[in-house]
Amino acid sequence: MNKNPQEQSLLDAVTWNDQGLVPVIAQEVSSGDVLMMAWMNRDALLATLRSGEAVYWTRSRQKLWHKGEESGHIQKVKEIRLDCDGDTILLMVEQKDAIACHTGEHSCFFKQWDSAKAAWVDQSISKK
Repeated sequence: MNKNPQEQSLLDAVTWNDQGLVPVIAQEVSSGDVLMMAWMNRDALLATLRSGEAVYWTRSRQKLWHKGEESGHIQKVKEIRLDCDGDTILLMVEQKDAIACHTGEHSCFFKQWDSAKAAWVDQSISKK
């Protein structure tokens, strides 16, 4: 992808790991809920910036993944933030249909540790 100076500045500010990736947290603008964690490479970050929708790098399939390309549950990006160390990106998103997880849940973080039971408790909406 050809990059303009602003895009290059965006890419240069990120501390990429040895595989050329950076962890990305998607957080819902309206609720503040943390929806998911994924990875981006340079092309995914540029595609996200240019399209206004979240595009990630899938490590298992080794390709760009436009969130919602199959499910329709796209993420409209409202803000892109970089942490103080430059090694984690936060996407502030509007989540279409309120479903971010491939399981059909609103958030991928529906398992909660219960110290008293010493077990993970499924807090999924479908279980309530």
